[in-house]
Amino acid sequence: MSYRDTYEAWLASPALTAEEKAELEAIKNDEKEIESRFFSQLEFGTAGLRGTMGMGTYRMNVYTVRHATQAFAQVILAEGPEAVKRGVAVCYDCRNHSDEFARAAAQILANNGIPVRLFDALRPTPELSFAIREYGCIAGINVTASHNPKEYNGYKVYWEDGAQLPPNHADQVAKIMKELDVFAGPKMDCPAPAPITMMGEETDEKFLANALGQVYDKGAVEKVADTFKMVYTPFHGTGYKLIPEALKRLGMKHVICVPEQMVIDGDFPTVASPNPENPEGFYLAVDIAKKEGADFILGSDPDADRVGLMVNTGNGEFKVLTGNQTGVLLLDYLIGAMKRVGKLPANPVALKTIVTTEMARKVAKVNGLQCFDTFTGFKFLAQKKDQLEASGEGNVIMSYEESYGYMLGSFVRDKDAVTAAVAMTEMAAYYAGQGMTLYDALLALYEKYGFYAERTMNLVMPGLDGLKKMAELMAGLRAQPPVEIAGVAVKEQKDYKDGSVVCVESGEKSQMELSGSNVLRYEMADGTSLIVRPSGTEPKVKVYILANGTTREECDAKVEQYAAWAESLKG
Repeated sequence: MSYRDTYEAWLASPALTAEEKAELEAIKNDEKEIESRFFSQLEFGTAGLRGTMGMGTYRMNVYTVRHATQAFAQVILAEGPEAVKRGVAVCYDCRNHSDEFARAAAQILANNGIPVRLFDALRPTPELSFAIREYGCIAGINVTASHNPKEYNGYKVYWEDGAQLPPNHADQVAKIMKELDVFAGPKMDCPAPAPITMMGEETDEKFLANALGQVYDKGAVEKVADTFKMVYTPFHGTGYKLIPEALKRLGMKHVICVPEQMVIDGDFPTVASPNPENPEGFYLAVDIAKKEGADFILGSDPDADRVGLMVNTGNGEFKVLTGNQTGVLLLDYLIGAMKRVGKLPANPVALKTIVTTEMARKVAKVNGLQCFDTFTGFKFLAQKKDQLEASGEGNVIMSYEESYGYMLGSFVRDKDAVTAAVAMTEMAAYYAGQGMTLYDALLALYEKYGFYAERTMNLVMPGLDGLKKMAELMAGLRAQPPVEIAGVAVKEQKDYKDGSVVCVESGEKSQMELSGSNVLRYEMADGTSLIVRPSGTEPKVKVYILANGTTREECDAKVEQYAAWAESLKG
């Protein structure tokens, strides 16, 4: 069927409301718009679905949500009656239509005879991961588009371990979606609808108890509680309730919330982008922090799985900490705090992704921890944690990635801004008790472990020819692997597709532990790591520059030198 035929079929469908039909009628003379909405289905991958909202097969709407849920229900039913009985947890965020999409998903599952646990209101993403594990569910669905612009929504799917769906199950869902009519309901032979049970405060309490179980030095907070101040913003999202509550239970007396951004609003009226990675979103928080003389600012993204910090540099100015820097501070702090209270486990391990700072490895090594890398994404970090702990090889004390995601404890298998907010606040209070800001603490870590600097370059390649350009860039680098970059010799060429490592000088080949991802890495003679990978969700190639040196100036110079090379890759 052509996109035009699909458009006509939607227009004629009795399933659509008058309003939905009017939306499609309005574009009847706009061929380009019709094509963009109907040229294909939204692609279902391990992260589920994500797209702009509107009518059409290539849009997020109640029909595409039902369609995906029916396919997912069939995958669950194929697991057998025991698995089905365990049910599915369903959660949603603050975005427009999220509650409607979540209820639609719950209804489809119930109509397929699959019991549902549905949150009674919006909740943080990590609480869904927790609920799946806590109640022994077979799976979970979360309606969220994380930190994407307001026009987007998404549909994330989780499996029984509380991590995102494994690739084999995602492939099955995608295959069934291609076979199913988008307006098809449950199979006619399905049993009577299963119950939909609401989850609320009792689940919040269990989740908060676990989050606060990650506190190692409550005394550090009590010591400074009367004077220590912080500013918090949920960016109009799901962190608005549980994060201030968790901080209060930690013993914080002065958590000043940004009033305008405590308002739940899927249009995110006060920010251009509700992403804690973008410092400009913190402008309201900075004003309050300066006025109140706060020590630091903490912001969680709309679904409260990622968290960003800004720290007082000591002169009333506020500086953004990168995800790399925050993770290193937290790792070093947790090791120290666990040692102080005798709770550092045997065989302690830190986990990070391949694009996260090498400083984390140095911190781990100096403190007697092992540090392992995984591919980008928390499903890989969760998988590695499970594998290490099940085999008795190691106990993971922290997992993180450079894009503001942190996972602590064993009760979730996804990034968790609620627990991370508690740990970061405890850390900031501890340093305040030593007369230091988090900025002072970071500078002290550089003195102790050496200087590191990182930069992520986004080479945007939009349009249909963008995908072609991205593929050509990777193919070109593989056909002629560079032996020199920006005037510096390449020591090792690593290809994560086949796990191969080539020593440039000797030509000797070896294998890495990791393989199966379209990523290239170059270890340079000056100690810098350069990583090139196409984004899985956006039309861009990402280049990560991970530099280190004896001074900050040396690191910054290396980053600039390689950034010029990264720009040249655009062609």
